[in-house]
Amino acid sequence: MREFAVVLLVAAIVTYLLTPLLRALATRTQAMAQPRDRDVHAIPTPRLGGLAMYGGILAAVFVATVLPALQRTFVYSQDILGVLLAGGVICLLGALDDRFNLDALTKLTGQIAAAGMMVLFGVQISFFYFPFGDAGTVSLGNDIAVPLTVLLTVLTINAMNFIDGLDGLLAGVAGIAALAFFAYSYQLSRTGFSDIASAPTLIAAVLAGSCLGFLPHNFQPARIFMGDSGSMLIGLMLAAAAVSATGKADPQTFASATSLLPLTLPLLVPLAVLAFPLVDLVLAVLRRARAGRSPFSADKLHLHHRLLEIGHSHRRAVLILYLWTMVLAFGAVAMSVFGVSAGVLWLLGALLVVAVLVSTIPQLRPPRRTPPWAAARHPVERD
Repeated sequence: MREFAVVLLVAAIVTYLLTPLLRALATRTQAMAQPRDRDVHAIPTPRLGGLAMYGGILAAVFVATVLPALQRTFVYSQDILGVLLAGGVICLLGALDDRFNLDALTKLTGQIAAAGMMVLFGVQISFFYFPFGDAGTVSLGNDIAVPLTVLLTVLTINAMNFIDGLDGLLAGVAGIAALAFFAYSYQLSRTGFSDIASAPTLIAAVLAGSCLGFLPHNFQPARIFMGDSGSMLIGLMLAAAAVSATGKADPQTFASATSLLPLTLPLLVPLAVLAFPLVDLVLAVLRRARAGRSPFSADKLHLHHRLLEIGHSHRRAVLILYLWTMVLAFGAVAMSVFGVSAGVLWLLGALLVVAVLVSTIPQLRPPRRTPPWAAARHPVERD
């Protein structure tokens, strides 16, 4: 645990120190986010923050190679190398988009290429457990495992890209999700699956550190955006952590290692950790398809926009989405560690009620009456 804490801190510190340099580079190269109708920022803001995050991740992984316990991670598999190379490709693609605004087809092609590179190094779904019926665990061949892994990776990349709409939102949500994956993978490593869990645990730790190091520069009011170079990098690494942690082992063997890990949790944990971005992605695609528009066309109807519309401030909307991510992600992890007990379910239910109440506070308040003096000073225009 101490070595994981070291690499997390290294990723955070290096990312924090690199971010001002990338901000200056973005300003000089005109890699700026210009205000648009759907945006909430009012002035041009530098992008390319994802390059700083990738630099922090590289530094943390380098430190991991010289730490005694974490050295074994590079012996068990090539997952880390594959994720770093694929992350470099997707980060470069995002940086080009941050500067030149690439079209959707070019970005999709690059995302598929990066996901395919990751698969070549062994990061793919090898087993799938069907909790219903008599099928049990199915070992997937390359003809199914490769396209399925690429599809899930591309979906996660775009889900992260879709929620990157408020200052500090994606960095915080991704940091919480990465910490949840870390807790889940670390638990796996302690219950006899260290060969499988070592890579996703390290991936989650360095990603969490990078997000935490970037967040002080990005929280509202943001001095720099991570841009597509950061959002796509986050999506790829979260997909890699999920696939590497839950798709390489037969879930039916988990029960023999510990009675606290139900068979279906390897399926539920990634879904719960990524619930908010995936739900937002699905709703956006359905909404745009119903309107006859491209799934990649932008709008101002994402979940974070809706929180702003009902009366939440910018910061409060971001903190509410942090809360939802934390409840869902760590709720699933708690069930994996402590079992699906009454106590865990009651606590999770109570936290969900709190999250719902906090989210709907503006709608629960009575409408404010405008004082006569204010109405006289600011008369309402009529048609």
